[in-house]
Amino acid sequence: MTFEKGKSGNPGGRGKLKPFADALRMEIAAVGDDQKGLRIIARALIDKASEGDMQAIKEFADRIDGKVAQAIVGGDEDDNPIVTEIIIRGVPANR
Repeated sequence: MTFEKGKSGNPGGRGKLKPFADALRMEIAAVGDDQKGLRIIARALIDKASEGDMQAIKEFADRIDGKVAQAIVGGDEDDNPIVTEIIIRGVPANR
């Protein structure tokens, strides 16, 4: 499908953002450049994980190592599963 020059292929934009995500973005912006508020949240997550909170451990691991790849299984039980693997490489924060 081709688009006419000067006309958007998505005239409605990217869609409505979620209110909670909007509130988080506003609060993060209000923290300023030192990111002290985000560091407090990160420290709280680390503290909960070190206390054995399994949800905090999972969240911490997902943020550090990335989420575990999930197998996508075909429609027939006799079919071999189709495995999709996503590898994301990041840049260290203290660069």
